[in-house]
This record gives sequence, C-alpha cells and structure tokens, in this order.
Amino acid sequence: MATHAFVPTMDRERTFWASGVQSLAGIDEAGRGALAGPVVAAAVVVPTQASLAGVWAEVRDSKLLRAERREILETAIRQEAAAWAIGTASASEVDRLGIAEATRLAMMDAVHSISVPIQHLLIDWVKLPHVSIPQTAWPKADRESVSVAAASILAKVWRDRMLVQLDDVYPVYGFGRHKGYGTQAHRDALAQYGPCLEHRYSFAPVAQFRDLFGMGSDDIDGPMERAGEVGG
Repeated sequence: MATHAFVPTMDRERTFWASGVQSLAGIDEAGRGALAGPVVAAAVVVPTQASLAGVWAEVRDSKLLRAERREILETAIRQEAAAWAIGTASASEVDRLGIAEATRLAMMDAVHSISVPIQHLLIDWVKLPHVSIPQTAWPKADRESVSVAAASILAKVWRDRMLVQLDDVYPVYGFGRHKGYGTQAHRDALAQYGPCLEHRYSFAPVAQFRDLFGMGSDDIDGPMERAGEVGG
C-alpha cells in the first residue's frame, strides 16, 4: 500500500469508489496518550474520484509533520474536502469511560456531525461497534490512506488549538507548549500545583499527584484555584 517513506495513497479509496461506494470518510484521533485535555477525532471525506494531487498528495500522518506544515495543510484540507467534522471527548469522559471508549466516543461524535451521508469508514486502528456504517480499520492507516492522514491532521491541529486556549486558563502547566503530554516540565508543574479540572485523573502520572495533594476524586477545586492564582 504505502511506500517506505510513509506517503499515503488513494489505493483504499479507489477500491471503494470502484465498488460503488461514493461517500467514504477517513477517521483518526489526537491526544489519546496525553495527561490532560480532550481526545479529539476528525472525519474527512475526500471528493469522489479525486486525484492524488494538490493537498491530497501532500498529506501525511500528522506525527510526521512540523506544526507549521500541519497548519497549512489543515486549512487546505478544510477547503478541498467534500465534508469534514470534529468530535471530542473531555478529560472527565476519559476518566469515566476509559481512554479506549472515550476515543470511540470522539470518533462517533465526528461521524455523526459530518454533513453528508457516509457509506463507509476508514479508521486508524479503532473499530466502532456502535456505528452501523460499514467500516475498515487497520494499524497505521494514517500512514497509508489519504483520507485517514487528512483526518489525523485536522484532529491534531484542532486539539493543539484547544490546548493553547487552555493555557490561558491554567497558565502554570504550560499546555500551550506540551499540549497536555507528559513532558518533564508538565510533571514538574503537577508536582508543584497539583492537577486541574482538565487533567485525566485516571492516568497514573496524574493520580499520584492527586494523592500527594490529598485530593479525593470529587475534590479538585483547590489545586485548580491555586494554579489560577499563581498564573493570573
């Protein structure tokens, strides 16, 4: 399917188009491994019979692109896609449902939000058993399918912007820099201030600091207020 350089193709899309499936959505997520912030999923419909040219020749797995390049491609994808949508699952939903089910929730939200009827889903790794639309999921789909790679870019850019906004609310954590992932600077801030409302309390690195600050599962306002006061 894909080359050794991880350049996505339209092989999967063309196979489905040739079989009569005209509305095909690629699905991917961002933020599954973060300690804070939501999981964000995107759905992207590449125009039927589109050629591997323009933005569709340039998309890659978002993890392989610099932030500046993702921003440029994200704008082009939204302009050129037949349809696109974003879905989210909050940090509290991650804690309540578990990360796997929260990821599915975000993906289902994206699928249900898209503006055109979808006949088939191409998904990176995850299967959506509660969605009745036929689907194909496989590992590293974001490195093989143009539709899924495009979705990975939209999800990543959208989530990064959300974390930059959260940085204004909770400036002591550095969300704008590390986007909620477990960098040393993020862990140092957790050790100093404790977690805030946007942290995932079910994740072990966050739970240890919750316990350190003597916080129960329903008692998280104190550290949040301290973080706001210090950063304010």
